[in-house]
Amino acid sequence: MTRTPLGDTLPDFPWDSLAPAKKRAAEHPEGIVNLSVGSPVDEVAPGIQLALAEAAAYPGYPQTVGTPELRRAIIESSARRYGITELGENSVLPVVGTKEAIAWLPTTLGLGKGDTVVIPELAYPTYEVGARLAGCEVLRTDSTVALGPQRPGLIFLNSPSNPSGRVLGVEHLRKVVEWARERDVIVASDECYLGLGWDDERRPLSLLHPEVCGGDHSNLLVIHSLSKTSNLAGYRAGFFAGDSGLIAELTLVRKHAGLMVPYPIQSALRAALEEDTQEQVQKMRYAARRATLLRAVTEAGFTIEHSEAGLYLWATRGEDCWDTVEWFAERGILVAPGSFYGPSGGKHVRISLTATDERIDAATARLGA
Repeated sequence: MTRTPLGDTLPDFPWDSLAPAKKRAAEHPEGIVNLSVGSPVDEVAPGIQLALAEAAAYPGYPQTVGTPELRRAIIESSARRYGITELGENSVLPVVGTKEAIAWLPTTLGLGKGDTVVIPELAYPTYEVGARLAGCEVLRTDSTVALGPQRPGLIFLNSPSNPSGRVLGVEHLRKVVEWARERDVIVASDECYLGLGWDDERRPLSLLHPEVCGGDHSNLLVIHSLSKTSNLAGYRAGFFAGDSGLIAELTLVRKHAGLMVPYPIQSALRAALEEDTQEQVQKMRYAARRATLLRAVTEAGFTIEHSEAGLYLWATRGEDCWDTVEWFAERGILVAPGSFYGPSGGKHVRISLTATDERIDAATARLGA
């Protein structure tokens, strides 16, 4: 029997193809400004660091479901920050970073060959990766009308969107929920940028918000990360919330697979969820960087589309995205081509706000030169 390596079923890792542009940008005499990734650069708040350190001596195995205190912090912060109600202790589940959670979600939900996973037309690559790891077919669409008579196994939503910063309105979200309920389809919404809205008229709402689902979480899951809002990318800390039956399914599989959040990380996650000030301070940092970069990119002749939330500017000047990547690289700035996120991104680039103030200022100076 000939073995097919699992990696052979997956798309190429997108960022590998950025190596030539990165090399070109690094040749700038004042160094590279890397705006191609969404990796935080600011320090973790002291209170979170302290919670991690104080839990470091814990010797036993952690619970997959998380400590009661952590589950309570998830429930209370979801209500306080995002208006999510009707969550109980069996409706939440901490995870080892939400990229892992997304990548294995179709598999842990029991989907496989013959099932279809729907992902946004512009999509974070891991949605497709997760579907292919499970052996599922992938369909890119933002409209349930395009599905026709199909009954997919899972629909991924992402609002605010990575890469475009697009926020799905309440009517759009309601229509997806209604369509899915009529067909008994699971909807999973990646909401890791939910706390980073910049436009009061396009306020991001959770799939679990009562205005969207009426307080009924049946067949609905949301995926939340502390990587962006609290700089915990290195901690790998996030959680699922939603339908208690689906949470029970995921918990059982994750128990068997040993997918448990380390106890010190659970303690740090709890601290981050209980302290809103550190999150608000970080949002203010990003707001200032966004204002600076938005003006510079616009004055350099680019159009910014969507970008009403999240950590990116979705920019275009109507040319092939790789030509735009090269234009930025010549100025020592690395950005991500929109084609990484789907065919409809071929004339855009994603510009990240996750750089220090000094690097943002450097990029601004180069764009204005």
